[in-house]
Formats: sequence, C-alpha cells, structure tokens
Amino acid sequence: MQNLVNQAIAAIVRREFSNSLRFAAGPPPALPEAGKAPPRLLYLHVPFCEKLCPYCSFNRFLFDAPRCRRYFQALRREILLYRDRGYDFAGVYVGGGTPTVMIDELAATLEQARECFSIREISVETNPNHLTEDRLAILKAAGVNRLSVGVQSFDDGLLKDVDRLEKYGAGAEIAARLAEIGGRFDTLNADMMFNFPSQTPEILARDLDVLMGIGVDQVTYYPLMVSDSTRRRVTEKLGEVDYRREGEYYARIRRRLLPAYRLSSAWCFSRANGMIDEYIVDYNEYAGLGSGAIGFLGGACYANTFDVSEYIDRIERGELPLMAARIFGGKDRLRYDFLMRLFGGHLDLRDLRDKHGVNPWNCLWFEILALLLTGSLRYRKGRLTLTERGCYRWVIMMREFFIAVNNFRDYCRARLDG
Repeated sequence: MQNLVNQAIAAIVRREFSNSLRFAAGPPPALPEAGKAPPRLLYLHVPFCEKLCPYCSFNRFLFDAPRCRRYFQALRREILLYRDRGYDFAGVYVGGGTPTVMIDELAATLEQARECFSIREISVETNPNHLTEDRLAILKAAGVNRLSVGVQSFDDGLLKDVDRLEKYGAGAEIAARLAEIGGRFDTLNADMMFNFPSQTPEILARDLDVLMGIGVDQVTYYPLMVSDSTRRRVTEKLGEVDYRREGEYYARIRRRLLPAYRLSSAWCFSRANGMIDEYIVDYNEYAGLGSGAIGFLGGACYANTFDVSEYIDRIERGELPLMAARIFGGKDRLRYDFLMRLFGGHLDLRDLRDKHGVNPWNCLWFEILALLLTGSLRYRKGRLTLTERGCYRWVIMMREFFIAVNNFRDYCRARLDG
C-alpha cells in the first residue's frame, strides 16, 4: 500500500513540476526590482570540471584554463551588476561544475562578493582531488565557512562505475583526507548518493560505516536523480534505476546516521547548525549568477544563458545574461514555500499566512489533508511536522523537483545545439 502511495506522489509531483517549470521563451526577461526582502542568497555557478560524470545534468563543460579565467572575470562583473541594481545578500553558495578548479579566480570572486554585499556565510563545493593544503588555505582565507566535498561513495567498484576512481582517488584515500581536514572549516560536508543501480545494500552499509568513523560535520545523501538526457547514459553505464528500493535505502541511511546526526532537511544530516546544500530551505529568495544558473527573486524564477561564450559576451557589454523566466502567481508561490519549508522538517502555517496574506488551509486544504491522512505529516497548534514516512515522501518530491529542473537544463542546452 505504501509503495502505491509513493508511486502516486511521484507521478503527481512529476506532472506538476514539469508544468511549473515551463519557462517562457522570447525576449530576455527583466530582473525584478531589488526592493526590501528577507535575507537573500547569492548562488554562483562555475560550470567547469576536469572530468564529466555520466549521471550529472548540471550545466558543465570540460576545463579549459583561458576560457575559465575569462569566465570568472565575467562572473565578477555580473556581481557588480546586481550590486548596482540595489541587491544585497547574506550568504554565498558556489556550485558547479567544480568551483575550485581555478582557486585564485574563485578567491578573487569571493572577495568581490564580500566587498559588495553583507555576506555572513559562504559555502563552496569541491572534489576530493582538490583537498590540498594550498587550496584549503586559500578557501579558509577567503572566508569559506562550509566546504562540501563530492564523495558519492567510498566503494572503489562503484567509483569506477561512475568514472570517479581514476581522477578522484580510491575510497580509502578520500576517507583519510576527510578525517585529516576535519575542523578546518565550521562545516565539512560529505556529498553522498544512494540508489545507484550497481549499489548493493552491503556497499551502502560500508559507506555508512566509513562516514560514522570519520565523523564529518554533515552528510548530504542525495537519491540518484536521472534527467531525461542522462537516463540512457546511466542505464548503459550502470544499469536500470530501480525506484522501488529507494525507500529501503533511505530507511537504512536514517537508521545509521540518527541520532548521531539530526535532520537539517529530509536528506541532509548535521551535527550542528550551519549552511546546507539546499539553501532553498533557509533562504526565501536567491539570485543565480553564472552561465546556466537559476534564480528565484520576487516571485520570478529565471535562468541565465547556458552558452558560456554568450554569457561572457553579454556581461562584457554590461548586460544581464537572462534567457528565460517564469512568473509565479500567488498560489504557486504558496505551494513553493510549502514544499521548501517542509523539506526542512517543519512549517508554521501562521508564518505562511503572514507572508502570503492568505490562509494556507483555504488554498492547500487538499494537499495538507492528503498528507495528514497518509501519515506524512503531523499537525499540532498550527505547526506541520514531517513524520519518518513523510521525510521519505519529501525526498520523492524533491527528487522530482530537481529532475524537472534538470530537464529544463536539457531543454536549454538542446536549444543551443539546435
């Protein structure tokens, strides 16, 4: 019965997110007015990697030093464009790609962001081969609070399957390096993945044992999220993705990591308070800077051009590189907040009412009632909380949300290729 409910949730949200992320083509959209808003996050995208993983749908390209250096220069100019339009940001999140692929340029970019905005926290993604003393010292000096390392697994066979073993090292080497650098940053996060087709329960159990032995500050355990474009590559390389066992794997992860860790989101486990990968939980709005970056400001979801050369050219002409946008109506904004806030584990319906000026029960009564009846939520004194069953269902919803975002990225790249 529960599997049927999970399948129904996946099918419904897949359809809804697909419809919601139909961006409007045509003339480049305008950036919303800065106005007064709660603290916003600045997302910076660095789309260069030394190796392209077969399951990844993010906007990324093979590293080319001259092109990458010119790109970082454009990224710093885009930061100035936002400053000149009156925007301010409390946090910075740098994703990719591999943001640390050109560490001196990254440091200069973070310095500029700190000079322009009221930055309180900085999170940067990296890969295991970049955990070198020189890079770590530069990141620390640049004010990085949280370092998120893309590990995926410590199993050498699985790392080989996903083309990461040769480039990023064996699982034992990665584990030793993570243990060695613990305490260098406020938060050291290990990015892990589960439900790879070739991942057995035994592989997952060993990975969890390694994580518990290292004692990193935070573990983010993503389910494998396969977009339409990567499905064939993943199937050929790893095998067919089986979503029927995803819930079992998630339950194993929860049992092993709790209570040593607490849930910061449905798939993020933390020992203390701090930034998380899903900045959409902690920040109501975020600006997306860089080629292929997606932002959400003033009820508008927008995307920058996915063409790196066009991105650089437009920035050098003093233009914002926006390519498409979707303006969300009142009910869509309410639904978005409902989804994202509950991904963090709980939601006060009064806060949602105060923010949107409507009673959430009037607009979302069906969704809330259905989730209460299926045991996904608990309700007490105006507050909704995810149950253990609900946590996995939110994993399903967010998996489908990010797959929809990845499908939009595929659509944008296809337009460029066409």
